Amino acid sequence: MRDELLGLPVKDRDYVVVGATPEEMAGQGYKPVGKDFPVFLHPRTQEEYALARTERKTARGYHGFEIRAAPDVTLEQDLARRDLTINAIARDEDGRLIDPFNGAADLKAGVLRHVSAAFAEDPVRILRVARFAARYGFRVAPETMKLMRGMAASGEADALVAERVWQEIARGLMEEKPSRMFEVLRECGALARVMPEVDALWVDADIAREAMQALDAAAGAGATLPARFAALARVLDPLAVESLAGRLKIPADCRELALLAARHSNNVLDAAEEGADSVLALFNVADAWRRPERFGDLMTSSFAAEPDTGLARARLERALEAAVAVKAGEIAKESQRADLIRINIDAARLEAIRKALGSQ
Repeated sequence: MRDELLGLPVKDRDYVVVGATPEEMAGQGYKPVGKDFPVFLHPRTQEEYALARTERKTARGYHGFEIRAAPDVTLEQDLARRDLTINAIARDEDGRLIDPFNGAADLKAGVLRHVSAAFAEDPVRILRVARFAARYGFRVAPETMKLMRGMAASGEADALVAERVWQEIARGLMEEKPSRMFEVLRECGALARVMPEVDALWVDADIAREAMQALDAAAGAGATLPARFAALARVLDPLAVESLAGRLKIPADCRELALLAARHSNNVLDAAEEGADSVLALFNVADAWRRPERFGDLMTSSFAAEPDTGLARARLERALEAAVAVKAGEIAKESQRADLIRINIDAARLEAIRKALGSQ
């Protein structure tokens, strides 16, 4: 309902079934999925249908809930367990809008507001609010921000599972303005809990600003997830990137590119202006020969917040194309000694780069 009311493309629909039991759903051909929630797949469309349910907090963290799905649970009760008012809107079978928490008004006003005090029972909701802020550019209601601050201060966010943190962060990185996610997380104090290495950037406001500008620029260029994360990580110490990636169990492609950016983004900027020797050294250290696509992402993250980098990037791309065309296998066969193979290949690539750049 949220995206429909905003006039945005609806990518998926959530169906809530009221007044039914799991046995009745199975009897009509719906296939149960998962163990934690009463969710079923439609026998023909394979869309998800969830029984109306309520939740009760039983332990810290987002796993600590007792789920109750029963025929007497109403749609309004089901909506009451949602995180934000803009996510607590539905239509009934007749198309009538069901909006008990005035979510449509908050959509119109551009406000992210929690439905009830139960919001504080699930720390994942902090990350979701930040992600929605990055997606829609909405502001967080003062009372919701106050609640989020209390959750962060109480240590509730510390119970988050690393994989879930990265899942939400990764989704936020792919939104239109990912910097907004980090601004919200920092404002409520959660960034220091889940990504202290990134939170530490704000010790120097200029560095933090540079990182956020680079991140948004990468997003504006339609960059991949690894390139967006690397645009953020390029201003971090490599040891901080290692720590962050290890703790959140960040996938290898994102971790490896972020480390390259943290170690060599300045080399990318310098090589774009320097001679063929510097360009070759950069290609070697970044393994651009076997991973040219990754090197393209490295350029994206490195140039993200730099002005007028089109010519510089084109220069490096031209050099890489020429160097990759060198027939390294043939040179290796023709080399008389094994210790000369790398030297001869580098020499041929260096000459190709020089010609491509028009340099001596």
